[in-house]
Amino acid sequence: MASIDVTRRDFLKVSGGVGTGLVLAFYLPGCRPMAATSLDTFEPNAWIGIGTDGIVTLTIDKSEMGQGTHTALAMILAEELEADWSMVRLEVPVDPSSWERNMGTGGSTSVRGSYDLLRKAGATGREMLITAAAETWGVERSECRAERGEVVHTASNRRLGYGALAERAAALKAPADPLLKDPKDFTILGTEVKRLDIPSKVDGSAVFGIDVRVPGVLIASVERSRVFGGRVTGCDAAAAMAVEGVRHVVEVESTVGARTDGSWPARLESGVAVVADTYWQAITGRSALKTTWDEGANADLGSDAITQQFQSLAAEEGKPARNEGDAIRALSRTTRTIDAVYQVPYLHHATMEPMNCTAHVRAGECDIWAPTQTQSAAQTAVARALGVRPGKVRIHTTFLGGGFGRRLEPDYAAEAAVISQQVGGPVKVVWSREDDTHHGFYRPATYNRFSAVLGQDGTPVAWRHHIVGPSISAEKGWLGRGEIDDSSVEGAATLPYDIPNLRVEYTRADVPVPVGFWRSVGSSQNAFVTEGFIDELAVAAGEDPFEYRRRLLSRHHRHRRVLELAAEKSGWGTPLGAGCGRGIAVAEAFGSFVAHVAEVTVDDGGQVRVDRVVCAVDCGPIVNPDTIEAQMEGGVAFGLTAALYGKISIDRGRVQQNNFHDYQMLRMREMPRVEVSIV
Repeated sequence: MASIDVTRRDFLKVSGGVGTGLVLAFYLPGCRPMAATSLDTFEPNAWIGIGTDGIVTLTIDKSEMGQGTHTALAMILAEELEADWSMVRLEVPVDPSSWERNMGTGGSTSVRGSYDLLRKAGATGREMLITAAAETWGVERSECRAERGEVVHTASNRRLGYGALAERAAALKAPADPLLKDPKDFTILGTEVKRLDIPSKVDGSAVFGIDVRVPGVLIASVERSRVFGGRVTGCDAAAAMAVEGVRHVVEVESTVGARTDGSWPARLESGVAVVADTYWQAITGRSALKTTWDEGANADLGSDAITQQFQSLAAEEGKPARNEGDAIRALSRTTRTIDAVYQVPYLHHATMEPMNCTAHVRAGECDIWAPTQTQSAAQTAVARALGVRPGKVRIHTTFLGGGFGRRLEPDYAAEAAVISQQVGGPVKVVWSREDDTHHGFYRPATYNRFSAVLGQDGTPVAWRHHIVGPSISAEKGWLGRGEIDDSSVEGAATLPYDIPNLRVEYTRADVPVPVGFWRSVGSSQNAFVTEGFIDELAVAAGEDPFEYRRRLLSRHHRHRRVLELAAEKSGWGTPLGAGCGRGIAVAEAFGSFVAHVAEVTVDDGGQVRVDRVVCAVDCGPIVNPDTIEAQMEGGVAFGLTAALYGKISIDRGRVQQNNFHDYQMLRMREMPRVEVSIV
């Protein structure tokens, strides 16, 4: 894990108050200090509040979507603060514009980007509380220690809870360089702490976006064009308005296009919203609409034509993303090349909770209740759609029933706000599963052409990989002319193997299919195709695929370590039954290194079943082993779904898949046994 340099000047800002309400606020790099709102609350920085009741509140700019982020970040803080875990609470700010850094959860940055900062924040609070206790008792600080939400005077065993010390601590000067704990003394980090979000999810009290209820709310269902970019040209709403409970039928105008100011664009599709008392009434009214469409230029778009476009582009030389040695020359000097083409399809996020958002627009301001990954992008998009300042839009973040990158997009929040504005009251927009499948932001399809030459010892002396596919960043207007989208080549341009002549190139293919960030982004398909081709080279060289990889990883020790651990734990090389085999792969993405060994059975009919997956992971400092294991298990399910079933196909400008019957997920009976070893 990369270390983050936090200087006192960057980290600490002091804000004044009066009397016992003096608040010492900390300033985290990229984050504005939060103003104190209560005189009986000690807030040593923008992240922590310690009330007179002893409750420790972590104000956090990350979303909880099942990955355990809230618990992990609270654990980091509680470890250094020496807090009583049962007294730790979490809050998410409702005004992202008050935070200088973007509020958002993506790119595996939640723990990596907050680990050092939260440790220092907790240590600062701990040291101030110890000082407050020492002054109260009239003893030396060195005679006191903090533990489980109390400060203890070692000699007398006197104790004062953090709540009793909060006001006195608020009057103290913050230490310039608080002492961090030695990791060997950790009592919370590295242990399997029970997640904070699980009890409410078990007893049903957890509030996801789809659970939100506000007074007077109406429910909306939106009819959108099945063709990408299609527009409403007319709508007869008489039959819909005749449905009991239907209150409004309003048109949603499209706002399709990239942003040039670097902000996240909100793609609103042209459509007609039916607003009713209940969801059933809304979808019944929607089915009664008589809508006409201009299907536009994409009505003839199909998967075959997209593939042909990719093939044509792959025949030309691409723009180099990595170029070491001279792979083109090395390949041209022999006819004994190993060539392969790998294609991966568009994939849908398929979150268990479909898109939804509740909006209430009134008097030039707006409240949004949404299961969002990007509060800042949602606030900006809603403010732009309504024509108000961002500070007039409050984002209330709920639990997310899955995100996987889809909820980075702010389209569903802006759409709900526009509908609420038109009807003059609170509206919850609920997407059906079919809406969600037809109107997603899909993982880009790519076409991958490989060529390699092996040396006398069987190792590759030349490697060329040409990636053709859409660019997420270009679609959103973030990419300059001639630039390569890093997310398109990650996992390929970072190939770790020792190959003297290595060229990875990229050609952007502009296709009118919306694309977005999908779990692990470019590394998902690029690790899949590169590891597949490495296997082909191992077969051509007549070598064991584990030993072949191991030999090529002399300069990348973290890759090699997880590869060796996975092989060891799997019993690599030991015999399996008839029809069974093992495969191995290693990859790095977002600072984590993972190797898998899969045990696979192929029956007499050619059906493939993955029986066991052994995983070795090195993700840096360990916060919660249970969460790491859960992430690896979920990744296996997600990856196998993509490999065995995942595919979004296009015909006549329309997504052909509809629901889980034809966009299949890995079933429980198909889930292999997963064994996780953490480095």
